Amino acid sequence: MKRKLEISELIFKIISYTLLTIFALCCLYPFLYAISASISGRHAVEYNELILFPKDIQFDAFSRMFNDNMFWNAYTNTLFITFYGTIWALFTSIFGAYALSKKRLLFRKGFNFFLVFTMWFSAGLVPQYLNYLDTKRVFNAVGIMDDKWLVVIAMGMAAMNIILLRNSFEGVPSEIEEAAIVDGATEMQVLWRVYIPMSKSIIATVALFFGISRWNGYFWARQMISNSNEHPLQVFIRLKLEQYTDPEQMAAWNEAYASDSIIYALIVCSIVPILIIYPFIQKYFAKGVNVGGVKE
Repeated sequence: MKRKLEISELIFKIISYTLLTIFALCCLYPFLYAISASISGRHAVEYNELILFPKDIQFDAFSRMFNDNMFWNAYTNTLFITFYGTIWALFTSIFGAYALSKKRLLFRKGFNFFLVFTMWFSAGLVPQYLNYLDTKRVFNAVGIMDDKWLVVIAMGMAAMNIILLRNSFEGVPSEIEEAAIVDGATEMQVLWRVYIPMSKSIIATVALFFGISRWNGYFWARQMISNSNEHPLQVFIRLKLEQYTDPEQMAAWNEAYASDSIIYALIVCSIVPILIIYPFIQKYFAKGVNVGGVKE
């Protein structure tokens, strides 16, 4: 019986590792292909000769991209939106989740229902561009026009992340909060010294969600910012894609590398920061999702 169990466990492990390896390769292949295409010669890219490894290696596409001042301007804008946008979103979401986690909050059920109801807007019940246009009108009315702060402030929170934080806060033992209050702690001190330290995993997870959504943000920036000097990286990539796929503009293209190589180089550069940051907060990720997704 024991031997049969060992054989079945071995078979299960082999199947599991095989499937995980296939899944990992499927996820990694687009990124590896983008790297290969960004440093391969024109003929290899245009005639689809690439499978995984680069051919006729050259770095002219990266050189052209790095010498483009608008690229660095867009990169700086993206860093600005990601950094300040994540901080602002965490600030509003933590305070909102803390309030909604309190049973003594007046109309608590109504607020929670309204929070869940807003998720229908993201699901497409109301066209997204209508939300963008209305939000832009509001900010323009108060004097904020064509600026990165439009995107930072407008993307202030996300209902799902507030729900994750709320569920985590609801799991904090009430005895600890009561002990802090007996010791003279204010509501702000309870949040700062009790709830936040005990919810570091879910806060790190939510921060990752916010950071990725702002780093990859396209529609908000495209709809709300018309000044090219304020465009983030994703909008810059899209504009370059439109430029380098225009037959009229590409008719006179005579470089040693394909125009697509520049697009792939931009994609690689846009992904690298996320790949650098993720390993440092990976240990919080799985734990944070489990803690925030399960109400005790």
